[in-house]
Amino acid sequence: MNHIMTVFNQKGGVGKTTTVVNLSAALALLGKKVLVIDIDPQANTTSGLGLDKLAEKSIYGVIKGSKKPQEMIQHTKIENLDIIGSHGDVAGLEMDLAIEGNWQYRLKDALENCPGYDYILIDSPPSLGILSLMGLIASKEILLPIQCEYYALEGVGQLFNTIQLVKENYNKDLDLNGVVMTMYDGRTNLSTQVVENVKDYFSTMVYQTTIPRNIKLAEAPSYGQDIFTYAPKSAGAKAYESLAREMVKGEAKK
Repeated sequence: MNHIMTVFNQKGGVGKTTTVVNLSAALALLGKKVLVIDIDPQANTTSGLGLDKLAEKSIYGVIKGSKKPQEMIQHTKIENLDIIGSHGDVAGLEMDLAIEGNWQYRLKDALENCPGYDYILIDSPPSLGILSLMGLIASKEILLPIQCEYYALEGVGQLFNTIQLVKENYNKDLDLNGVVMTMYDGRTNLSTQVVENVKDYFSTMVYQTTIPRNIKLAEAPSYGQDIFTYAPKSAGAKAYESLAREMVKGEAKK
């Protein structure tokens, strides 16, 4: 059975898209078959994996019901890693779906027609709107990236209220896969203190691997490349490989 996972935080700038791009690449390089679903209208995951933002190859048609998921799947340059990309047109979906109604299970139903993947990673917008809710309803797990900053836990309570509502009304199987700390700077007391605070809050749900502040991670998207293609020996590449291995090892224990 595949792992359908939304990488989500309603706060922007926490490394969500960076994590989707590079974790999916790391899992694929470990031999896992991975499908990325980009439902963020900014489509940064799509471009970050080296694909053009094409309206005719986006998740838009899948959610609207005019296209089958298999028609929209594109192969990336990394073996085992595919994507259904996004496009700016997806920004209008929330209004369309609010008017049409019956949007809750559209993405979930579409993913049932995407067998053969070990992991399906969903990149959703940094907000609690219809698109994000569809991602949560379609998922079995949530990976929560939290930036190592002073306001790290701000909004987490609201997020968990949303998760509980989704569980009670739409998806009883939704659970937290884990928390990954991003933009960690071991030279500062703040980063260390934030990690400790988050561990106090989430206990064993926090991954041991932390993602460092790394210039190569920041540069790679401008070249349309994941970190393993752009700078395979960088600290960022080593961190995401470690995170992928930790995730796969943890899944094996379940």
